[in-house]
Parts: sequence; C-alpha cells; structure tokens
Amino acid sequence: MKSKFAVLTLAILVGACAATAPAPDATGAPAAASPDLTCTLPSNCVNSLGTGGLVPLRYVGTPAYAMAMLQATLTSFPEATVVRSEPLAMEVIFTTPVGFRDQVDFWIDPQAHRVDFRSRSLFGLFDWGKNRSRMQEFKSRFEQQPRL
Repeated sequence: MKSKFAVLTLAILVGACAATAPAPDATGAPAAASPDLTCTLPSNCVNSLGTGGLVPLRYVGTPAYAMAMLQATLTSFPEATVVRSEPLAMEVIFTTPVGFRDQVDFWIDPQAHRVDFRSRSLFGLFDWGKNRSRMQEFKSRFEQQPRL
C-alpha cells in the first residue's frame, strides 16, 4: 500500500511541475502571439497579471528599446541564460547555485508600453519566495537602465 501511495504522490508532483506547450493556431503551428503568462501553481510562480502585487515593467519608446532594456538588465544576472528571444517575447532560465531552474517569460505589450512577465519554478511545488524576490530585484535593476 505504501508503494502505491509513493508512486501516486510522485505522479502528482511530476504532473504539477510539467510545462505545457502553447496550443497550435489554425494552421497547426504553435501560437506565438500573446503567450499565456498565468500561474497554474501560485506556490511556485509569480506574474505581473495577477493579484500578487507584482506590476508590469514600464518602458518609454519602442518595443525594440524595451527588449534592449531587458537584455541589458539580464547581463547583471550571471545565473540567467536566454533560451528564446523574439521581437516581443523572451524566455530566460535562471539556475540557482544548487541547480534549481526557474523559467521567466517576458512579453512586451507595445500598445500599453509595458512588459508582462511570469517567473515559475520548473521543479517542485514551492519556491520559498525565490521567484517573487528575483522579479522584485529584476524590476529594480530594469528601472535603473538608461532611458531614452
């Protein structure tokens, strides 16, 4: 009985940590327009769209300038690795000193002149506040970037 419980518990934990791919569009290609930045597990995820007290990053100028500000800010985080970059979106993996990996997705909204984000742990049900503290620090450093 204990082994069945352990297997079931492991299956739940692994299933809760799995990332889902975006749904394909009408042509069958993955949707790339406005990514889903919701947090399905609030105990290991924060974003700028919810009620968690984190606000989007604000910028003045073009989306290209916002992307340059994101990239400049990321250079101050040696644990960050950009894994995907597009004109309006960026995916970054932050690796902690003990090897835990967190995924941060940025989405530039050109009409609102803001950058929305989601930061989530790729393993485990809890992040012990790491994603929140990282994004608060990221916002502080982003705001210190030179303005147009």
